[in-house]
Amino acid sequence: MNLPKYILGDNTDYPTSIFVIHTEFPRFIINLEDDEVEWLEEFDNHDQKELETETENYIKEATEFYDREVARYEDD
Repeated sequence: MNLPKYILGDNTDYPTSIFVIHTEFPRFIINLEDDEVEWLEEFDNHDQKELETETENYIKEATEFYDREVARYEDD
């Protein structure tokens, strides 16, 4: 199965939260309400260094994905 790089998620137990799921390495879920990130991977020291430099970019991409999706809903 081919999955999109980002998927929107919501849950009625968290009515103010907006979740974006990143399905490629490094897999994570971000809550756009507070930018909290839950990593779905185990990392070694090499990966940890890459994460430190790339985390800001991942959050930016996830936010841009959300903004794009919302704009598409508003256009319909």
